[in-house]
Amino acid sequence: MRVVFEFSLSLVFVVVIASLVAGCNGPKTLEKEEVISLDDTTVTSLSDEELMDLVQKETFNYFWEGAEPISGMARERIHMDGIYPSNDRDVVTTGGSGFGLMAILVGIERGFISREEALERYERVVDYLAKADRFHGAWPHWLHGPTGKTQPFSPKDDGGDLVETAFLVQGLLTIKEYFEAGSEREKQLARNIQQLWEEVEWDWYTQNGQDGLYWHWSPNFGWDMDFFVRGYNETLIMYVLAASSPTHPISKKAYDVGWARNGDISNGVIYYDLDTELDHYPGNTSPVGPLFWAHYSHMGLPPKGLKDEYGDYWKLNTHHAQIHYRHCVANPNNYEGYSGKCWGLTSSYSMKGYAGHRPDQDLGVISPTAALASMPYTPKESLAFLRFMYEEQDSLIGKYGPYDAFSFEHDWYLPRYLAIDQGPIPVMVENYRTGLLWKWFMKNGDVQRGLTKLGFSYEP
Repeated sequence: MRVVFEFSLSLVFVVVIASLVAGCNGPKTLEKEEVISLDDTTVTSLSDEELMDLVQKETFNYFWEGAEPISGMARERIHMDGIYPSNDRDVVTTGGSGFGLMAILVGIERGFISREEALERYERVVDYLAKADRFHGAWPHWLHGPTGKTQPFSPKDDGGDLVETAFLVQGLLTIKEYFEAGSEREKQLARNIQQLWEEVEWDWYTQNGQDGLYWHWSPNFGWDMDFFVRGYNETLIMYVLAASSPTHPISKKAYDVGWARNGDISNGVIYYDLDTELDHYPGNTSPVGPLFWAHYSHMGLPPKGLKDEYGDYWKLNTHHAQIHYRHCVANPNNYEGYSGKCWGLTSSYSMKGYAGHRPDQDLGVISPTAALASMPYTPKESLAFLRFMYEEQDSLIGKYGPYDAFSFEHDWYLPRYLAIDQGPIPVMVENYRTGLLWKWFMKNGDVQRGLTKLGFSYEP
């Protein structure tokens, strides 16, 4: 079934032309003749390759210099203004740390740090994770960094979080493959990661053998959260890893009934003249999700050439990114600043707190991770956004790269970062440049067998 959402491409192309003339009309911090000084060079003189190096190094440093010192894990948030309304400066994120592990691998390959420095950090993190709170092998969403004890994400979310665990394991398995053929010390790290991987009881989270995975389980509240995970969203990697487990696997039926909703997932829609490929929301109540859905599962799992009986994941993600781009160019809400070089909506900070931004729920907030982490899918459009940020909007960039979100329409931004938004930037930019994380993750034999089990084909 295909449902058509009426947005004319002719309108998009008209607005594209207009936007190229007008540019992104937000407040600029420099006069036209000025440039941003960076170590005896200037942003305006940087090539695309040098500009990608710069944003990768800055966002990598969120996970390197900005890490919680005892655990080595990624802080959930870093606020450069020093204001933490929830008193959570020392809270670390498990899923965001999975992204951070992969960002550190980028750091090795780009020469930001040495292999030895990274190995020491990885050993600290893996040792910490082995001692931290776990619930049938799954870590909670948040941990108190200094102690490794659960920091509840919400009143009843004080146990295992299988989705965040999947994001963490995705990073761990990528690191395992990278170091497995190295020195004895590196091989030991790989063995320790394998043990953590084998201890995750993915099948427990089917809630006593039911078909499909549940997001949460708590020793205090059991299954009260009752979040049965169905696609399409950011959680594909959870089902892939659960099917791939050498010790606690789920069945293909759990994937077909849970993730694929007995085939209903294939009911995509036409939006901005593009096929969404899969149903982003049960019942097609909304045509397309926030852009992080195209990033989180595909930090390690390569979408290019990846297909199953339900969809083509490269088509899915490239169209998802292009829809967001076309929406910002068409700018049906007439928000200030939207254009062909100022685009991208995802879940992020906003004037109203943390919010999920997407074309049909657009508050006028641009989240830099949306365009930058989409670089494998929209390289020209993402590079245009990258150059716009560093050449024209330096007040929106800090120590760890672009701040989490901004709005020209509402004259709003905060000098604050979130791990889950910074992490996809260096990783997905590197996947665009070299396929580094995709290559190492896909070397894992368990993952290969799991994909085969679920009926995936993969042609890189």
